Amino acid sequence: MEVQTKKIINFCEEYLKVKDFSDGCVNGLQVEGVSEVEKIIVGVSISEKLIREAIKRKAQMIIVHHGFFTNSISTPPIFKNYLKTRLKLLLENNINLAGFHLPLDAHPVIGNNISLCKLLGIKNVKPYDAGFVGELSKEMKFGEFVKMVDKKLSVKSYTISAKSGRVKKVGIISGGADGDFEITKELGADTFVTGAINEWNVRSIEEMDLNFINAGHYNTEKLGVINLGNLIAKKFKVKCEFVDVANEI
Repeated sequence: MEVQTKKIINFCEEYLKVKDFSDGCVNGLQVEGVSEVEKIIVGVSISEKLIREAIKRKAQMIIVHHGFFTNSISTPPIFKNYLKTRLKLLLENNINLAGFHLPLDAHPVIGNNISLCKLLGIKNVKPYDAGFVGELSKEMKFGEFVKMVDKKLSVKSYTISAKSGRVKKVGIISGGADGDFEITKELGADTFVTGAINEWNVRSIEEMDLNFINAGHYNTEKLGVINLGNLIAKKFKVKCEFVDVANEI
């Protein structure tokens, strides 16, 4: 069943409440293709591999978490080298590209962070930044909690252990949010799960005596776009397929 591109984009923008966010990325349609869509490919980040897979699968739209553009007037996009190749492939094949960044991290039903909370058994959650803080039903040893995270997300996490070595209250913010370790601690969390770690934060996190888990930017941000694809498929009766262009970072 073919559906108007505009209807799908409008639905996503309204459902994710993109107007409520100040974001470094453009949320919505980034490259215009055909006006009618029958198949959509969803993925974490735009790449040549993802585009070529969309072409192979005869998709008319790609929806990603990390797209092309920034909202900064001072740094407009310049398409050269690999970016030019990506854009050329999209335009030649008349494929729509849409991206949804912070709205997809923070959404309280299908977003990356609420999905991670559900996956890891974090309950009684409250929002902070683009993520959530909540509690396990039962306290765990940090090592056991790390094993659960690694198994659920199919990763090998980088970790920092607090002195207590126990986990009860957990803050979760997907992607590159390691700089939020202070506010996570201030909210009373003993553990922070995110998707990145900068060298200059390692000692600070140790000194804050906070359990820390870097489960990878890519792997902490798959669930939201998968959920969005499933939602679109159900509402519009179009085919939506997730393409896993794996990335350990």
